Amino acid sequence: MKKMFFTTAFNVMLAAFVFTSCESKQEKVADAQEEVQEAKQELSEAKAELNAEYPAYRTEVENRIKMNEERIAQLRKNIGNGGKPLDAERAKRIDELEQKNAQLRARLVGYETERSDWESFKREFNHDMDELGAAIENLGKDNKK
Repeated sequence: MKKMFFTTAFNVMLAAFVFTSCESKQEKVADAQEEVQEAKQELSEAKAELNAEYPAYRTEVENRIKMNEERIAQLRKNIGNGGKPLDAERAKRIDELEQKNAQLRARLVGYETERSDWESFKREFNHDMDELGAAIENLGKDNKK
């Protein structure tokens, strides 16, 4: 008798647990709609943040690219004075730097159409700009001692 009582009590508790823990389809749909609304809200906030941050960043980067162009023009002017064999090698290196600078400008303009991950783009772009600036500085130094 005790065994039958415990079995019945266990089955009743198990059934109660199963029924109370399951959500109805309507509740699941409501939860999914709420999650979609939250995702849309987050997306619109991210777009607003990007729209506010991108123009200032673009202006800053355009100025850095313009400064790089001026420094490259100055380097070109300086190599024309020597007429040494090293100047041909430096001229080639200056052409490469000028090409990298143009590629960075194209990437910046291209970002407006693709709109990928902003933080990733910004980090990689800043890294590339810093590398280019360092390369221009190193080329401008006279390494002879």
